[in-house]
Amino acid sequence: MAKLLQISFPFRGPFGKQLAETLSGLAHLINEEPGLVWKIWTENEEAQEAGGIYLFEDGENASAYLEMHTARLKGLGITEISAKIFDVNIDLSHITRGPC
Repeated sequence: MAKLLQISFPFRGPFGKQLAETLSGLAHLINEEPGLVWKIWTENEEAQEAGGIYLFEDGENASAYLEMHTARLKGLGITEISAKIFDVNIDLSHITRGPC
């Protein structure tokens, strides 16, 4: 069953195009993660927060990615990490044009 992973954390920037230029290499690496269907990058400069919403093929891959990414963030000194894993109702998501 598809799993949605939501991660957010405090972030001081950069944002926007500068963030895209800075992290494009990381984006390509994330694209190769096992079971990843897609990721939407999130940022809120005003709130100084960033993160992402990921769709994984299953819970095993979502949990493995969360564990690895949490360690990566902690290695960068980011400790206030909020993360949740959700089941995805594919039937209803298709009705509302969800990219599942």
